[in-house]
Amino acid sequence: MTKKLPNHRAEGPASAEPLLLGPSLGTSTALWDAVAPELAASHRVIRWDLPGHGGSPAGLIGPGATVGDLAALVLDLADDLGVERFSYAGVSLGGAVGLHLAVHHPERLSSLAVICSSSHFNGARPWEERAAAVRSGGHAAMAELAGSADARWFTPGFTVDRLVEDHREADPASYAACCDALAAFDVREQLGSVRVPTLLIAMDVLQWSRHYRC
Repeated sequence: MTKKLPNHRAEGPASAEPLLLGPSLGTSTALWDAVAPELAASHRVIRWDLPGHGGSPAGLIGPGATVGDLAALVLDLADDLGVERFSYAGVSLGGAVGLHLAVHHPERLSSLAVICSSSHFNGARPWEERAAAVRSGGHAAMAELAGSADARWFTPGFTVDRLVEDHREADPASYAACCDALAAFDVREQLGSVRVPTLLIAMDVLQWSRHYRC
């Protein structure tokens, strides 16, 4: 039986070192549009979509999914492409996938970049509530989340319309399953075991009223 794989986009020299790029919840491979061409100058860049996001089919994961399930999809994709060892960079949920790989499958990683992510996403309750709301509200709930994505993700004047639209178009059941994965994720106790060369990237907490006061 053929395994169902996440949608992916590959660019850069086929002989170059592989670099897999993971998205955040509610986005697609478009998250990397601005930087992928630069990275592809020296790497074989492989971007992938979360289940039910972008070009990936729904049904790759279900209720109660874990970050480990998403990491397994990434490894299945790498295996299908003949990629044994690779560098990995991921944003938010995509970064959590990278941390899971570093903890549980370090032999597959040559390096890791974890961007605006965490070893634990502030407890299960907020994600369980969001998953329940999306399962109940379906596409209307996704449209509401997309409507607030501008304020949640972007500073004034820097909205990326494609990413807001990705949120609107995501499959509700798959999005909720990704929320389940975030709710359950916690590798705080395992971080000390990570031996993969790792870069952590985060932003300062902005006090918008101060930063944008005239």
